[in-house]
Amino acid sequence: MRMWNVKPEVMCRKHLLGEHVEMHMFLNALTSGKKLDGYIRSGFVEIHNIKRRHNELAQEMVRRGYRHNSPMEDIPFLAMSGSVESKRSYEELRFRCAECERRIQKSTNNHSARS
Repeated sequence: MRMWNVKPEVMCRKHLLGEHVEMHMFLNALTSGKKLDGYIRSGFVEIHNIKRRHNELAQEMVRRGYRHNSPMEDIPFLAMSGSVESKRSYEELRFRCAECERRIQKSTNNHSARS
């Protein structure tokens, strides 16, 4: 499980939907009393941003025409814990996935053209 913390629009379908499921898994683990210390130490989750991230992913899913039928309930205040380094996540996605690489490159080119 991991929170990529990159712009959802640059993620391929597999990574977008996968991270969405993982936000639900993180929340379920927390509400079940499981500790996520290893994920926090590894920089794979920001506990306090699980719902925010879920909503970003869900919004992108709807924008692409996917169905989103799993809203995330309001969750009690979660201590600020964990930090995901977005730059590292972009690099990892580019390395792992040709489709994410293509989408990231396209986004970078579009951003440069607008500047």
